[in-house]
Amino acid sequence: MKTSAELDAFAQRLGHSFKRPELLIRAVTHPSISTETRPDNQRQEFLGDRVLGLVIAEALLLADELAAEGQLAPRFNALVRKETCAAVARDIDIGVVLRLGRSEMMSGGRRKEALLADAMEAVIAAVYQDAGFAAARDVVLGLWKSRIETVEGDARDPKTSLQEWAQARGLEPPSYVATGRTGPDHAPIFTVEARLSTGETEAAQAPSKRAAEQMAAKALLARVEAG
Repeated sequence: MKTSAELDAFAQRLGHSFKRPELLIRAVTHPSISTETRPDNQRQEFLGDRVLGLVIAEALLLADELAAEGQLAPRFNALVRKETCAAVARDIDIGVVLRLGRSEMMSGGRRKEALLADAMEAVIAAVYQDAGFAAARDVVLGLWKSRIETVEGDARDPKTSLQEWAQARGLEPPSYVATGRTGPDHAPIFTVEARLSTGETEAAQAPSKRAAEQMAAKALLARVEAG
């Protein structure tokens, strides 16, 4: 099965030459356009999530032989969460090769965080199915290298950390209020404000409410810890 020039270029960015290109084609096929003869990437997403988890777990063990499980777990979660998968997908411009139904395309599917993350996991599975675990590990380590090296700073979930900071001081849990939304329907930007009962606030903008909440929490935590 032949692939398009766009898919060939994507495979180069990915760092893997497919012996069975139909696996890559399936990995970038969204359920919105699937048929009986054109399967979607959901089963590959399921597999890719597990392959990614194993590669990252092994990489973290090798990177820090003295770290306890309690130190490794938050690092692992930071590296395999959907936001990180979507960020890696953007790094290699996976959006341009996604095969989407018309409605999904019109609603900005090529930029949706959840869709990008799912496709990234499916592509990892496609590499695993095409050439085995070693090849999949090489691809993941190549794409996640800088994040693995700097994961300590991102390992703690900002919302959890802010809540723990507040609880340690006898304060009520932080609250999050959506204060604005701009941009077209297919590419919205949400503004969310993180608030403490003491009056401190910080706002952030992101393509999803969840991401905006995390960014606002991180900014607020940095401010209260510094002051």
